[in-house]
Amino acid sequence: MEKKSIHTREYDTFLRLLKRAREDAQLTQVDLANALERSQSFVSKIERGETRLDIIQLRTILSALQTSLPDFAQQLERELTRGTKR
Repeated sequence: MEKKSIHTREYDTFLRLLKRAREDAQLTQVDLANALERSQSFVSKIERGETRLDIIQLRTILSALQTSLPDFAQQLERELTRGTKR
């Protein structure tokens, strides 16, 4: 049976990598929000897991962070695979 909760190890990893991508781009939540023409609270809710993203929103955010969706997906897959091999 598929889990419905966003509070999974996989989603936690996704959020951690997304926040790391923002920090690696040396952007604050306010900087990213401005680039997206959204509020800082929008970015904060995403990073805390209160707001889920669809793939188009994720692609837009990653573009603002100067990274690509395929690169992010590969990094996520590496992290998730590493977690299952322990």
